[in-house]
Amino acid sequence: MELEMVKYLSKLAKLSYTDEELEQAVKDMTSIIEIMDTIKDIDVTYDPYKDNHNVYLEDLREDVAQPSLPTDKLLQNAVNQDNCFVVPKVVE
Repeated sequence: MELEMVKYLSKLAKLSYTDEELEQAVKDMTSIIEIMDTIKDIDVTYDPYKDNHNVYLEDLREDVAQPSLPTDKLLQNAVNQDNCFVVPKVVE
């Protein structure tokens, strides 16, 4: 990656760098791009026989429908009884 490209990208991102920080950013971005280029060498073609070689249908349990818990029992400790759970607010 070239210094001018990093300057242009930092301008687009409204980032201000010193000359030393720009040089470090060039080195960092160059190494990141080199790492990303190695991903091109990985074979990502899908082969259903290779991807599922450890799954045997005989070993899976039978899918049997079972009755669920009654709604009244599930909601007996809920604050709001309108068929919903009230959880504490975690995001402002």
